[in-house]
Amino acid sequence: MEAPQRNLALDLVRVTEAAALASARWLGRGDKNAGDQAAVDAMRLSFNSLDISGTVVIGEGEKDHAPMLYNGEKMGAGEGPGMDVAVDPVEGTNLLAYGRPNAISVVGVAPTGMMLDPGPSYYMQKLVVPTAARNMVDINAPVKDNLNKIAKALNKDVDDLVVFVLEKPRHHGLIQEIRDAGARIQLHTDGDVAGALMVVDPRCPVDVMMGTGGTPEGVLAACAIRIMGGEMFATFDPQSEGEKGALLDQGYDLRNIMTVNDLVKSDDIFFSATGISGGTFLRGVRYLGYGAETTSLVMRGKTGTVRLIEAVHTWDKLMKISAVKYD
Repeated sequence: MEAPQRNLALDLVRVTEAAALASARWLGRGDKNAGDQAAVDAMRLSFNSLDISGTVVIGEGEKDHAPMLYNGEKMGAGEGPGMDVAVDPVEGTNLLAYGRPNAISVVGVAPTGMMLDPGPSYYMQKLVVPTAARNMVDINAPVKDNLNKIAKALNKDVDDLVVFVLEKPRHHGLIQEIRDAGARIQLHTDGDVAGALMVVDPRCPVDVMMGTGGTPEGVLAACAIRIMGGEMFATFDPQSEGEKGALLDQGYDLRNIMTVNDLVKSDDIFFSATGISGGTFLRGVRYLGYGAETTSLVMRGKTGTVRLIEAVHTWDKLMKISAVKYD
């Protein structure tokens, strides 16, 4: 038995709240880089107050030339435990720019060396299922077979299932297979971290996520999936000859099937996500004139504790001490 230890997730929520509050000012204004930059700046400032010696292992920006917290960047005050850091200041920059639901700010941390280094991989094929179906599926099996097994594990009919799929040209065949199997589909233009979280969050109606999305997002989502007891099966799925060649040159096995335990190799992990634009997963930032409200999902792996935190931020007090200009 151990005495209660500090829950770093309760510090991380201040980081994602700051990024959400700063970026939500850009909701629907059509400038995804400005919204992302606001989140990056707020997240960097907030992170530097934490007593950790962090290194960004999963950053964002290189793939789409956006503002970024870059891989290898040092985070935290430089004292305290060494941590791998996975960040997505705005997961769903297009969702934010065009006022669409489910843009979120996300952070996950783990002890140094415990997160997969995706190297030159930008994309991976993913199959995310809730706890009851974690030992029932095979990412290489036909879609219909997996859906039948998931339905059985959840005590549902196949036509009860809801499948999260990114609405991309690469998924035309997958979408048709899901429809032919009889399951229902939620199509989303962006946001596969949020999609993965919806699968393992019992408050959400999504039962499974299928298809190819970002590799960094997969590692980040794996932090939360591992804590909540779900499973992700993933294989590298390069979308260009350049990406494929770079993976092969560096010795990556494109046939290897990874699980959350491969993507994040420790239970001593922490995760926080704060809603920006709102939607079916987390409520977005609500500005009140005198301040704002945020909603966050916060988790600690070692205890399995999952918290839903609603916060009220008051400008006249906050702005006296904050370097981030939220209002």
